[in-house]
Amino acid sequence: MTTLAPGTSTLVRDALAVLQPGFTGTRAPDWVLRRLGEGLAAVGLFGRNIASPDQLADLTAQLRAERGDVLVAVDEEGGDVTRLEVRTGSSFPGNLALGAVDDTALTRSVARELGRRLAECGVNLDWAPSADVNSNPDNPVIGVRSFGAEPDLVARHTAAYIEGLQSAGVAACAKHFPGHGDTDVDSHHDLPRVAADLPTLRDRELVPFRAAVRAGAKAVMSAHILLPALDPDRPATLSPEVLHGLLRAPAHEGGLGFDGLIVTDGMEMRAVSAAYGLEHGSVLAVAAGADAICVGGGLADEDTVLRLRDALVKAVREGRLAEERLADAAARVRALADWTTTAAPARGAGVAAEPAVGLDAARRALRVTGAGQYDPARGPVFVAAFTPVANIAVGAETPWGVGAELERMLPGTGTGAYGRPEPGEEEPSALIARVLAEAADRRIVAVVRDVHRHPWMAGALASLVAARPDTVVVEMGVPQAPPAGALHIATHGAARVCGLAAAEVVTGKGAGH
Repeated sequence: MTTLAPGTSTLVRDALAVLQPGFTGTRAPDWVLRRLGEGLAAVGLFGRNIASPDQLADLTAQLRAERGDVLVAVDEEGGDVTRLEVRTGSSFPGNLALGAVDDTALTRSVARELGRRLAECGVNLDWAPSADVNSNPDNPVIGVRSFGAEPDLVARHTAAYIEGLQSAGVAACAKHFPGHGDTDVDSHHDLPRVAADLPTLRDRELVPFRAAVRAGAKAVMSAHILLPALDPDRPATLSPEVLHGLLRAPAHEGGLGFDGLIVTDGMEMRAVSAAYGLEHGSVLAVAAGADAICVGGGLADEDTVLRLRDALVKAVREGRLAEERLADAAARVRALADWTTTAAPARGAGVAAEPAVGLDAARRALRVTGAGQYDPARGPVFVAAFTPVANIAVGAETPWGVGAELERMLPGTGTGAYGRPEPGEEEPSALIARVLAEAADRRIVAVVRDVHRHPWMAGALASLVAARPDTVVVEMGVPQAPPAGALHIATHGAARVCGLAAAEVVTGKGAGH
């Protein structure tokens, strides 16, 4: 095992320790291994780094051969946001499905099984769960990643998820503090603004985060959102008032009293980087109270690590960042690393496998309307998938829908994908005519996602159902719009198991709820 490189100063080691960078490839590049020897204490993995559980276990073993207590983090929420199963879809439904069932024991079991699988692969920090209250149904980036729109429901499932995940030896990271649910802007692209006053924030957004702290969450991730009621000038990630004055402050001072690791959301996201730049934004984040800088979703090279390391060192030497603050941040990173190697259950040891819990949860989450008049499909159907642009958190590479499962269950089934027509291109009526022509005499299963947020999709669906009243509609996003079709199935998420559960109902093999 490599020891810290001789001559590496304490300041440089601390600057490296607070970074959680990404890299490309399914093996760690030499530069990552070198920096681990110089003080780097964590890495973040993404779908591009993961090909199989065995490969992931080999990768994490390679990292630990250089530094035994390295934090290996991944953005594995289950549901729509999966890295373990990025190319197949998740074996676990996401938060909205779990909230729809509203059985905290089930949520705890799902998180424990997910944690067990992560731990077996050597991952010890999960940037999950989302503790956001999805109070704005037009939210483009949270949606089904939230347990729901009711603060107390979100709070109890956030706590259950954290307990389940950490019982398997994987540190949980509640996100996105102080709450990304009441936004209609994706912070990957721009800076969202939450106009709620402080009493509303305390009664809504902060309720699940209080529950997360009480449940012993090892980490909390900050949001790149502007909340004028807390700080009119800086987004939460860069705000001392939000991180130090609210998240860290003790309860008797109006804070949440959190003493664990504060992680930033991805610092290359435009909500921060466009206005402050990567280096300056990272310095401001640490100064504000963040302990770990997440970067690597987009910038995944050695130069990024060196730029951030040098920016932090320079800021200390120029008096723009207190050396004590950087040292405290690095110490919190090392304290979490110590928990993963000493206090946490080792590699999921003693955690019984529950391989069927994800599909069971997906089945229980289904809400079916119109089943009394529905004659299950016995022969080939045609799946018309109306596909919105995937948000960056989900990624376009993860498959979703019911087509693959129905093709397996009903040979001869076909699938067509239909996106929003561009102005001057295909007229809506022409799009529906194309669907009908491709379906021919087969029953149509229309698959939609957040139909209430996409007028083009809502119009297309209405026209399709009018033309073919026997159409089955599967809503795999937030089921905000009124049910439509001869049969309407709300899955509360687009994970692979959600598609399987819906396909069982379409074919008469599942009852739904």
